[in-house]
Amino acid sequence: MPPASRGWKGLFRAWKLRSSIAFPRRYAATTALPGLGETLRAPVKIRLREYQEECIQAILEHLEKGHKRLGVSLATGSGKTVIFTQLIDRVKPHAEGAEQTLILAHRKELVEQAARHCTNAYPTKSVDIEMASMHASGSADITVASLQSIISGDRLSKFDPTKYKLVLVDEAHHIVSAGYMRTLAHFGLAKAQPSSPALVGVSATLSRFDGLALGAAIDHIVFHKDYIDMIGENWLSDVIFTTVHTKADLSRVKNAPTGDFQVGELSEVVNTHEVNKITVRSWLAKAEGRKSTLVFCVGLDHVVDLTNCFREHGVDAHFITGETKKTVRSSRLDAFKRGEFPVLVNCGVFTEGTDIPNIDCVVLARPTKSRNLLVQMIGRGMRLHPGKKDCHIIDMAASLETGIVTIPTLFGLDPAEIVDNASPDDMKSLQERKEAEEARAESLAKTSAENSTAGPINKTVTFIDYDSVFDLIGDTSGEQHIRSMSPNAWVCVAQDRWILTNSNGSYIKLERNFKEDGGNDQFLVTEVAALSPLKAKAPFAKPRKIAEALTFDDAIHAADTYAGKKYPFAFISRAQRWRNTPATEGQLVFLNKMRMKDDQLTPDSLTKGRAGDMITKIKHGARGRFASMEKDRRKSAKVRLKLEQEQSMKEREKVSVGPLSN
Repeated sequence: MPPASRGWKGLFRAWKLRSSIAFPRRYAATTALPGLGETLRAPVKIRLREYQEECIQAILEHLEKGHKRLGVSLATGSGKTVIFTQLIDRVKPHAEGAEQTLILAHRKELVEQAARHCTNAYPTKSVDIEMASMHASGSADITVASLQSIISGDRLSKFDPTKYKLVLVDEAHHIVSAGYMRTLAHFGLAKAQPSSPALVGVSATLSRFDGLALGAAIDHIVFHKDYIDMIGENWLSDVIFTTVHTKADLSRVKNAPTGDFQVGELSEVVNTHEVNKITVRSWLAKAEGRKSTLVFCVGLDHVVDLTNCFREHGVDAHFITGETKKTVRSSRLDAFKRGEFPVLVNCGVFTEGTDIPNIDCVVLARPTKSRNLLVQMIGRGMRLHPGKKDCHIIDMAASLETGIVTIPTLFGLDPAEIVDNASPDDMKSLQERKEAEEARAESLAKTSAENSTAGPINKTVTFIDYDSVFDLIGDTSGEQHIRSMSPNAWVCVAQDRWILTNSNGSYIKLERNFKEDGGNDQFLVTEVAALSPLKAKAPFAKPRKIAEALTFDDAIHAADTYAGKKYPFAFISRAQRWRNTPATEGQLVFLNKMRMKDDQLTPDSLTKGRAGDMITKIKHGARGRFASMEKDRRKSAKVRLKLEQEQSMKEREKVSVGPLSN
């Protein structure tokens, strides 16, 4: 519907929006609408990058198939907002009268950015903002809304779901939060149905670190463009990586509800004079010649103390936090963009939706367990900028016994890998060499039938011979990897299979789900609930799927999130004192059944926690596993004997000059 038919109220809203947002001068071309004195900007013509057009086509193809809830994974700096705006005209209404579009974001900067792009791209459409004191009409062609505002009070009720053809969500890894889910339900998107608008969620980190399933809101990931690919195609700045291991001990830092470190405790450990000095000296040694460095800290105290440490070393550093006044923040950020000082320190302000293309160095002074957060922080330095050759990422990794996510883990490498001035190609080459080594190990495994395999989640095969069931259940090698990533008492019961038990007999199982069709392996998390013997014929309920993840750490976090809500902390946590007390008489009786009479366990030879882990292994197949290994040994011995006999016959059949042996 053209603006003229909406009357002066619609024009006033459009004028008000344009007056409230500062637009770049290069969009000053204007065009007059027929019959009106008001002049509006001409549409800004954008030449899409090849992958942007591929992404749009992928979305449209899925919509034509009837799919409704779509996800797009695009690296930071890929132009997600451009794709948003281009989609608006290309998505067709699913029903008569469904012409409107809603864009949802959770931060003010993202809302303003999206509104600016829409106004420039569609000067003849009405664009409303729903945020804080700005109230949308509900009838605009395009509404850009802050999530916090749209769910406030009854503000959501003015939006008629039948009038909308498209709902776009920026930073969609937040989409399964309660506020987003409530909004999606209002628009009929709690589940896909023909009468609902299309939903497209875009994010650079389309996974949930806290274990919540994105599948509650998104049914199909239709496009993925990794930042490594974009660097290779010159759409993003090249990067080089350096890891620096500090002496900060994170072993006692508790987890927050999100699964990442608890900020207050993390700050106490990381924000010390010694660690801050290591950070600054590492920057001085590795970032010589860098003009614009962005530093990520844990909290406000860490920001202030690290800024002062930079200044003590003669570096003109400034900081911005969520508490910084808006005017000061704006002027300080503008000065940083102009290159007036070399180091800007922050905590959480610039992880999402911030465009500072001149950044040529990023210092990660805060450890994290979140792959999403790590990628977001790195992404701040990947935008192209005139005169910028590359961006140096300096990762101040701390203690590696707590499952932190570091630069090497993004490339499938061990977090303990030390890298210095390594490019993405170097990292990929290191990964390829590792995979080749693992392939050789697997090849050896196939020719060693009498050896059994046990080990952590990586595919490197370790050969271990067990002389008894007790040796098998006493082996702790399978727990080392998972327990470096989780605070809970996970027990490895077989290769690529772990168990976390509840006090009532219920348990969570995490296992690798091998894909026989050559696809990527996944990790499956299930729960088996114990049933009351008085009410049920069977002791356990059927397994119930909790989560499915592409990576081991995502699966762990999903399982731990669920366990933290359902299972008693005092039972599943490894840090409980009871685990170090002597084993109970009942535990010893159970375990001593497998021991020789002259080699019995006593309370002072085994802790309660260790005994519990060993009993878990027995209950989940250790006896059967050992029996299977024994069977393989006997079969291997028969094969070896047969081969020796055949070889002996061949030797005797040979005719050779010389004495004959008896």
